[in-house]
Amino acid sequence: MPHWLLGVDVGTTGVKALLVDEHGRIRSIATRGYPMRTPRLGWAEQDPLLWWRAAQAAIRQVAAGGRSRWIAAVGLTGQMHGLVMLDRPGRVIRPCILWNDQRSAGQCRKILRRIGLRDLLRHTGNTVLPGFTAPKLMWVREHEPAAYRRTAKVLLPKDYIRFRLTGEYWTDVADASGTSLFDVGRRQWSEYIVKRLRIPRSWLPGVTESPSISAYISPDAARQTGLRSGTPVVGGGGDQACQAVGAGIVDDSAAAVTIGTSGVVFAVQDRFRPESKGRLHAFCHAVPGLWHLMGVMLSAGGSFRWLRDCLSRGEATRSDAYQAMTAEAASVPAGCEGLIFLPYVSGERTPYADPDARGVFFGLSLRHSRSHLIRAVMEGVAFGLLDSMNLLRGLGIAAPRIRVTGGGSRSRLWQQIIADVFSVPVEVVEDEGAAYGAALVAGVGARVFPSAVTAARSAVRVRGRAKPGPASRIYPAYYRCYRDLYQSLRERFGDLARLTQ
Repeated sequence: MPHWLLGVDVGTTGVKALLVDEHGRIRSIATRGYPMRTPRLGWAEQDPLLWWRAAQAAIRQVAAGGRSRWIAAVGLTGQMHGLVMLDRPGRVIRPCILWNDQRSAGQCRKILRRIGLRDLLRHTGNTVLPGFTAPKLMWVREHEPAAYRRTAKVLLPKDYIRFRLTGEYWTDVADASGTSLFDVGRRQWSEYIVKRLRIPRSWLPGVTESPSISAYISPDAARQTGLRSGTPVVGGGGDQACQAVGAGIVDDSAAAVTIGTSGVVFAVQDRFRPESKGRLHAFCHAVPGLWHLMGVMLSAGGSFRWLRDCLSRGEATRSDAYQAMTAEAASVPAGCEGLIFLPYVSGERTPYADPDARGVFFGLSLRHSRSHLIRAVMEGVAFGLLDSMNLLRGLGIAAPRIRVTGGGSRSRLWQQIIADVFSVPVEVVEDEGAAYGAALVAGVGARVFPSAVTAARSAVRVRGRAKPGPASRIYPAYYRCYRDLYQSLRERFGDLARLTQ
């Protein structure tokens, strides 16, 4: 009998479900979308019930036609850091506060004063940022005390779907690493941090390694999704860790650059070594026994989508909108004839951790056209990703090649820009994102694959390459200007934030 694997990705814009066979070949894919609410400037929320409805529909579609009898295990992944608060019967108390929400900057400052950066890095591997879960929880405690008092469980987005599928409260070491409540070095909840922040320990779910079986599909969920009751559900992982497994980033021979809504640079470590100033995230990998360092920019593909919506000539409703935009950008020379874009339209995380930073076009002239604006956004995103790569290089991580994943990896132009800006060869894999990696992780739990390393090496296929070209000689000067611009504008970003608040 075939042994197929189901990966489910609870993303920012929708749920993706896909079925993978024991050879890593994709057999079925389904997606369902949903909106994100921004009730105030810098806020971002979603109703978890939208995720569950979308997950039900997507799973039903891929499991139709009797495929569910072949599913050996389910792997879950999704957007990290989101705060889902449940009452004692398991009902959602308030909308989830998402990873890109910036409202809790004040709570981050309080945590830093109470605990200190040194202790935070020692216990969690990371500084505390508004996107992380703990400061969001403190914000609710201070601003919505009635909701806080009703709370019985705190979950991450994909783990809410696990709860609806199994009735169990669990998370995994990779996703828990981004909560500011997890001891990343020891791969367990940090009793020290939890006590210092006065968060009830009973609110936190159980935690397991990513390939370990955490729970099983309940009879009720089986009726709602078409899955077999009793199908195992593994721990899974946050989207970046699973994306890395799906791209074959399971050792130090390559780093990953992901251009999704956010932008990520990801490199593997064989031991826990956080960056001394907390500018890079140090998280557990979805591969047991490994960790990873990760730099995150908040608006990579998000900046591109913002530009599409602002300058739309009807593209927003076209399936080839991004392809048309990048074709325009290809007509513009590298450097955009002196136009530089700062991609901080949602604030920034790495390397500045500045929720007040904002997007900027610098150098606009009558010479510049819509095509220049498009290419400037693509180059600005690449410069922002290079900030993270340079921090990794400063720690001795060579990353002799880059694997590019995410929606932006479909653009040949963006592939070449990354190769030129980073000055290293780029590989593009057959990429179905974090859901594919989650399916491979599920295969380890179901013993379809002996290990995550074996799964990635046998299933991941390279479909394209790009080498640094002549533009790699001019980008360093533009990058220096890009870096200087933030330093020049940092105080003005703070002034604007005070004015708009």
